[in-house]
Amino acid sequence: MHTHLLTRAVVAVALAAANTLAAAFPDKPVKIIIGFPAGGPLDQHARLLTDKLQGVLGQPIMIDYKSGAGGTVGAQEVMKAPADGYTLMLANTGVMVINPALYSKLPYATLRDFSPIARTAMQPLALLVNPKVPAKTLPEFIAYVRARPGQINYGSAGNGGISHLAPEMFKSSTGLFMVHIPYRGSAPAFTDLMGGQVEFMAESIPQAATYHKQGKVRALAVTSRERNPALPEVPTVMESGIKNFEVVGFYGFLAPTGTPKDVVAKLSEAFKQVLSMPEVRSRMITQGADPAFLGAEDFSKYLASEMPRWADAVAKSGAKLD
Repeated sequence: MHTHLLTRAVVAVALAAANTLAAAFPDKPVKIIIGFPAGGPLDQHARLLTDKLQGVLGQPIMIDYKSGAGGTVGAQEVMKAPADGYTLMLANTGVMVINPALYSKLPYATLRDFSPIARTAMQPLALLVNPKVPAKTLPEFIAYVRARPGQINYGSAGNGGISHLAPEMFKSSTGLFMVHIPYRGSAPAFTDLMGGQVEFMAESIPQAATYHKQGKVRALAVTSRERNPALPEVPTVMESGIKNFEVVGFYGFLAPTGTPKDVVAKLSEAFKQVLSMPEVRSRMITQGADPAFLGAEDFSKYLASEMPRWADAVAKSGAKLD
């Protein structure tokens, strides 16, 4: 009897301690690790959210850059950090769902080594052509390429990235044959698209919208389910006749696996609050990302559903990195 009472007392103390820990969280600064250099899209996204997140959590938030190997260096750093909610990772589609298919010796497994906290944004792309290409619509472009198999080039920011794989998914959906020209980054690829060295490219909305309006490129379609406010006159790929074609990148926050559920819930709720602020939402859209909150459990399910889609695209593209 005494042993039973003692066990119950120990459990009660442990539960009380855990509750106190959650109630106190956070009681020191929170660090967000980004696996890419400062100044890029993920950095912009982090800064936009952390300004408000500090107010919601009541603690300073620091951003740390651990760039290298397509975001895997940063992911490893977070994976090895204490699972206490004070070290988070801001990651994108590449880090979470493309890299596992792209690298044969990846040091982390997305669903095993991380606790998803919140998906914060979706990032649609625009399918662009050089203005000298005579096609004015996506169906016209498909017919144009079909009549010239292997003669049309498309540029990307590099092998295995979203700007490579989105056109690969488009090719799979249409049965087209285009030649991939990988560049070292988006800027030189986009320059060559405007110059006519490549005829086709998938690019993020802000850049696409700016140059489409100037007539330097022509946007034929957007890859999201709905039209984009930055390009309201441009139809979606699905509207253009390719059923179930939705290819969008995402941004989300994750913690090391084993982070206490109540700490995850507290962080998830904090991101939800920040994403409901109108000024955050409008600034995010100007940065080219659509606010798209998912809580911890739904984000976890979303990741599990995205991984096979991108693995299939990687396999069909033949891209491999190590």
